[in-house]
Amino acid sequence: MIKFGSVKKEHLVGAAIGVGTVAAGYYLYKKNQSKVDSFLRKQGINIKTSSQAAYDNMNLEELMTTKEHLEDLIAEKELSTNTTISEAAVEVKTK
Repeated sequence: MIKFGSVKKEHLVGAAIGVGTVAAGYYLYKKNQSKVDSFLRKQGINIKTSSQAAYDNMNLEELMTTKEHLEDLIAEKELSTNTTISEAAVEVKTK
């Protein structure tokens, strides 16, 4: 049994090293989060992204609003992609 009066300098140093190691590991993970998550998914480990967790906590109205916003973004991207493809095709035909 450990007595609180018996905490030594070595215990404090060990705790400080542990906290520092965890902080450094968390920093490195956050800096390379997409690479790490991608690697883990390839290994068969399902990692929830922060957006997935946020969607899980939304009510139906918030989800519908988000869905509509995403559909608008998809339509804009498709339109800009089709416009770019059409412009490129016109350039090729005129050359």
